[in-house]
Amino acid sequence: MPRKITMADIADMAGVTKSTVSRYFNGGYVKESTRERIQEITREYNYEPNAFARLKARESNVIGVVVPTLNSKVTSRVVTSIGRYLRGQGYETLIKDSDHSPELELKNMQRLMTLNVDGILVSAITITPELREAIESCPVPVVVLAQEYPQGTVVVADDYGAGRAMGAYVGRTGPRRVGYLGVEESDLAVGISRRQGVLDGLREQGDPEVVALQGDYSYESGQRMAEEVLKNGPVDAMICATDRLAFGAYLVLERHGLRVPEDVSVAGFGGYDESALLKPPLTTLKFDSYAMGYLGAETVLKMIRGEPVPKKQIVDYTFIEGKSVRER
Repeated sequence: MPRKITMADIADMAGVTKSTVSRYFNGGYVKESTRERIQEITREYNYEPNAFARLKARESNVIGVVVPTLNSKVTSRVVTSIGRYLRGQGYETLIKDSDHSPELELKNMQRLMTLNVDGILVSAITITPELREAIESCPVPVVVLAQEYPQGTVVVADDYGAGRAMGAYVGRTGPRRVGYLGVEESDLAVGISRRQGVLDGLREQGDPEVVALQGDYSYESGQRMAEEVLKNGPVDAMICATDRLAFGAYLVLERHGLRVPEDVSVAGFGGYDESALLKPPLTTLKFDSYAMGYLGAETVLKMIRGEPVPKKQIVDYTFIEGKSVRER
């Protein structure tokens, strides 16, 4: 006859934490391979959890949220939407800021995994092998926001489609030379997909010469890249990976006595409220960041409850036609 075992024994034999076993018995999310192992052990030892063990294993009602930065209009929209939805469902958020550092992003994930959160939303800077391993080994559900991750559950923006739409819009004005102010390729969504969309959109409308640069997300980086573009000769347009970079481009063009859009067209991505206050108002694309936060929060709660969820959800964008791109 099999010996009497405890929940701690099951955790040891399954190679998981006691909280993971508790979550299994209380209907919470557990990886399929772990679930099967726990089932095998409980069948072998005829284990039946008592009522007290079930009550003790209550969830924390806290969701961990990892974001690239708090100094971002898009991030603030996503976080606001997450908080609103989760509060309505009786959950709180624990927010960790990675300051655009992949290393800190990984540490934030690992830290949240030790804090008894019920699930994690990670607005990923980039999916490094180390982050992928952390997500796959995480004992609670994880939803990735803003980056493609085929092995997991994601909510993403259509960065390529948006880039292509903007590239085509500017391309139809007939520019001969275009500067692209981008960000580092470590950010796959913005640094690669969005840029490739812009290049393809331009190519479809006449294939102008493109000077593509990489910087960070700051206003100062927008200025540096705009200055570098102009050092290499005149351009008819500057397309910026974010509105903040476009703000820097506006300042540099003014310093050089160049008018927007008469001399140089400028376009951005983000749809910041401040972009409408520029003179002239910026032509930009606004992603539905509130929908990203809402869908991410809704999805992680469904996973906690063991409900089926889509592997990938894509949020839409809105084209905001300002006055910063010359008329066709």
